[in-house]
Amino acid sequence: MGGQLALIHTVPGLIAVFEPLVHRHLPGWTPFNIVDESLLRISIREGSMSKATARRVAGYVFSAVDAGADAILVTCSSIGGAVDAARPFCPVPLVRVDEGMAERAVVTGRRIGVLATLTSTLDPTRDLIARIAAERGASSIISASVVDGAFAALAAGRQEEHDRRVGDALKRLAAEVDVVVLAQASMARILGGPHGEGVTVPVLSSPEPGVMALAARLAAAGPRGP
Repeated sequence: MGGQLALIHTVPGLIAVFEPLVHRHLPGWTPFNIVDESLLRISIREGSMSKATARRVAGYVFSAVDAGADAILVTCSSIGGAVDAARPFCPVPLVRVDEGMAERAVVTGRRIGVLATLTSTLDPTRDLIARIAAERGASSIISASVVDGAFAALAAGRQEEHDRRVGDALKRLAAEVDVVVLAQASMARILGGPHGEGVTVPVLSSPEPGVMALAARLAAAGPRGP
């Protein structure tokens, strides 16, 4: 089984993160990318995703369908609510990147810490975990915090500062919870590096679990008709 997979991004740099994961977990699928940085920039400026931004996200979803997409993955957690709203109307499988990560978090530990570098991402991720916990009947306790200054550092090209700030916050939060969720795909860069060392609880990021969740959904759906 294979087909055309559309990836909708708000950060251009994530194309290089996701394409190898698609090739690894979705053999036979050919990815193509749709990128609009303004979706995230406006959400950051407004503090949350507006109705106008949600409509634009839906427009990209259906543009992807019109372009021949057989499945769609949206790689930005800040606009996850728009994905949920569009899903009932989308004729192909549509997945938000943080679904797989949230599902893993709920089954990994009761005390879940959510770490973000943007307020606009914190609430959607926390809400998704809470919803999945409720669906599973899990009594999860969710702690959430924003790493001040980290996103501004990354946007300005100060990657070492971003990684240090996230790493320091990760160590503090990890001391209080059973599992930590990194709310943004861009934060996954610290895993495996020096700033992620010394953390003794599981740390989850969204890119690979997100692609694997899509692969599982496609496998469960079975082969498409002619």
